[in-house]
Amino acid sequence: MTNQPATPSGRSTARAEFEIAFDRPLDFPASLELFRRSGDDLLDRWDGEWLTRTVRVDGNNVAYTCRPSGNLETPKVVVTVEDATHAPAIRRAIIESIVCLTPAFSELCRADPVIGWLAERHRGFRPLLHPELMLALVRCISAQQVNLRWAAIVRRRLAEGYGCRHEVGGQLVYSLDPERLARCTIAEIRALQFTTGKAEYVINAARALAEGRLDLAQLRVLTDDDVIARVTTLRGLGLWTAEWVLARTLGRPRVSAGDLGVRKAVGKAYYRGRMPTADEVRQATSHWGAATAFAQELLLHAQHLKTLDTLPATIAAGAADPRPGRIIG
Repeated sequence: MTNQPATPSGRSTARAEFEIAFDRPLDFPASLELFRRSGDDLLDRWDGEWLTRTVRVDGNNVAYTCRPSGNLETPKVVVTVEDATHAPAIRRAIIESIVCLTPAFSELCRADPVIGWLAERHRGFRPLLHPELMLALVRCISAQQVNLRWAAIVRRRLAEGYGCRHEVGGQLVYSLDPERLARCTIAEIRALQFTTGKAEYVINAARALAEGRLDLAQLRVLTDDDVIARVTTLRGLGLWTAEWVLARTLGRPRVSAGDLGVRKAVGKAYYRGRMPTADEVRQATSHWGAATAFAQELLLHAQHLKTLDTLPATIAAGAADPRPGRIIG
């Protein structure tokens, strides 16, 4: 198999441009920063001005690029799509990828002084979902037991070597096609400096998607436990990966309790800096309820910006080492 990226073919070249307005407040730059804080993997790209991604539509990966405009109180984006026939699907995908403020999150902010304090300091931050299942799985596999910057590097190599190249609105982005990755050998993926195990896991995931054994539409209608069971049937995909699929791809209120970054953030927020176990993470965040996905990403955002390091002592004292999961101040 030649190590050359594929390009889209047989598609309309007519582009479309449209605008989407969102409910306020929404801080696009803050919300999008996760796409470049570990490095540019060429797959989800944010350069501080343009967000460029792909969406799976009718079995094809379709690229779009968008530029935030307006401000915190009048948030909107101007979107360019490489194939005008898919503009309605892209519009829906963009809207659905941004987690909305909900009454449950507002109630959590009132009940939990840590979340309330962080929400005030990061006003307008919104989590973004990762709706492309192949890419979501590759993100999880590449990040296992390595730092996130190295994970971005090997994903970039995978994109350049075996991805599909798209150009839209003057921006470049790659997508990952399960059918193409399913035909790769372990040696080919291993040559990109994935470990042998991770190379096998990427191919296993691609084959499961290509063969319909793992399907996003099917996962959407399953319970959390059934999603976990379906994902973890694949060698190399464990509970940690399944929980990230639940939270970041399906938008379910699920905490990824085994993730090191989540454990560190929860430790700073609720355990006075002590590293909690996965079970303690679940206990400390059990009151997040329906707002779990939002709260988890807010904590990770604050961890990255070191806002958690400035948590006032009066608020930190109310967090729950003696009684995990409870606000006791």
